[in-house]
Amino acid sequence: MEEQAMSTDSKNQEAPLTIEETFEELEGILEMLEDDERPLEESFRYFEQGMKLVKQCTAQIDKVEKQITLLNGEEDYGGF
Repeated sequence: MEEQAMSTDSKNQEAPLTIEETFEELEGILEMLEDDERPLEESFRYFEQGMKLVKQCTAQIDKVEKQITLLNGEEDYGGF
């Protein structure tokens, strides 16, 4: 799983992750961060990678929300 989480950057260059794949990556990173034996520097790299994934996922969700709003013909929405 560690190899999978560290490979996210190379995957992003090939094709963007789906929302589901992003959540899977985040779950893997969380598991690794829960390991008390992991060195601080390595934990920080995983944390940084996780934050990038959270931003990516947020952007994807925002895009979907805007598409739904357009399909519904609403100009203003208060969220879901």
